[in-house]
Amino acid sequence: MHVTSLPSPYGVGDLGPEAYRFVDLLKKMGQGVWQILPLSETMGPGGNSPYHSLSAFAGNPYLISPDLLVEDGWLKPRDLRPRPRFPQNRVAFPAVNEYKDRLFTIAYERFKKKPPPARFRQFCLDNQEWLDDFALFRALKRSFPGKQWREWPARIRDRDRATLKALALELRGSIGKQKFLQFLFFKQWLALKNYCHRKGVRVFGDMPIYVEYDSVDVWKDPQIFKLGSDHRPLFVSGVPPDYFSKTGQLWGHPVYDWQALKRSGFRWWIKRLEQNLRLYDLVRIDHFRGLVAYWEVKAGARNAMKGEWVEAPASELFDAFKRHFSGLSIVAEDLGTITPDVHQVMARYGIPGMRVLLFAFGEDDPWHPYLPENFVPHCVAYTGTHDNNTVRGWFEEDALVADKGRLFKYLKKKVPVHKVHLEFIKMALGSEAELAIMPLQDVLGLGADARMNDPAKPFGNWGWRLKPRQLDRSAVRELARMVRASRRS
Repeated sequence: MHVTSLPSPYGVGDLGPEAYRFVDLLKKMGQGVWQILPLSETMGPGGNSPYHSLSAFAGNPYLISPDLLVEDGWLKPRDLRPRPRFPQNRVAFPAVNEYKDRLFTIAYERFKKKPPPARFRQFCLDNQEWLDDFALFRALKRSFPGKQWREWPARIRDRDRATLKALALELRGSIGKQKFLQFLFFKQWLALKNYCHRKGVRVFGDMPIYVEYDSVDVWKDPQIFKLGSDHRPLFVSGVPPDYFSKTGQLWGHPVYDWQALKRSGFRWWIKRLEQNLRLYDLVRIDHFRGLVAYWEVKAGARNAMKGEWVEAPASELFDAFKRHFSGLSIVAEDLGTITPDVHQVMARYGIPGMRVLLFAFGEDDPWHPYLPENFVPHCVAYTGTHDNNTVRGWFEEDALVADKGRLFKYLKKKVPVHKVHLEFIKMALGSEAELAIMPLQDVLGLGADARMNDPAKPFGNWGWRLKPRQLDRSAVRELARMVRASRRS
């Protein structure tokens, strides 16, 4: 469950009291891992997807808890009023952003009235390598609303040193505010992560493989992406046509110039993974196969049909990771059509993949890799993921009669719709997989209206929220009982 899905009186789940209550419930349910989506700030044009961000390093300020700001003295209780009447079951992103922006302005004005505390100065020093550019980029986005960085004046676009130095002075108020918000985010997040550890819960994070073109990452380091002399991408990301899409998927991110990355010793990737391992205990790399070979499409193409596979220096990249990190606490998102070279890299570096039970009953194959008895122990089992329908939603809306028949044949019994989620949880917990993950929607047996993301829909995703007291004692006891029965506790 992502942080945004937590209950909160402020329209979106945050890093405040409800997050701590949820960690307590995880402990009561016998859970040792909480998996979340990327914590980066989302971009409106990306449909508020956590996979569309301004920065691969910065955190999402809209996850900052107003309650904790009051507790720390940056806000007064009166500042929280007036508060809009936010819906309880969905995130109203524009209204939330407008409300929190007002609170952030008040908090920053209060912050400026005193000399910056030592812990803030230390934060800025420790994170200087990415923070200075991010804060300036964010300030420039406000100065040039609606424009991508390549449309900025040439000296700013091309990062003329004297120009950037002058801008840092001219925009120091806006820059200072961005640094203050990042300071608050990391303070609150790391405190919550430490609380998870005290309760015996590890945090399982998510790292998108690509970054947005209109991001500080591409503006700051254009040489590590395949861009033309006009600063536009020469090639963009996607996947080729397959069973799910006749024209493939055109994602549109700029693709990496792996030769340039290799010449630098993969420094950018090392720094990125370092940041993610600071945020999380375990990291899922989205579209892992793109680190072995990736599908690139010429920029301007209407779809992903006419692209080509390009090999990436996977072994050299992971050798560099091994030299830098004491251990690789990563999981590969290896769903879809995966070629032997990807499996070889995963095996060589001991990287587990994913097994999703919702995919197991679409064909009559006793050797299907997503059937529990065919799991390899070194994997992560899922009832479903954030990109799938819920188990109940799948059963009610997506599963064919034949799919249900195969499920019942496998279970050796028919299952009513209101109990099908429990059977999937039992299968995941009872499997040999080292780790078993259940979306909270499946724990609660919720239908399709609780789905987090439908990749086929460009808008209306990412908004599901847990209602207050929806995770009741009976659901907590039931999951705890199943965990004990599976001997995973």
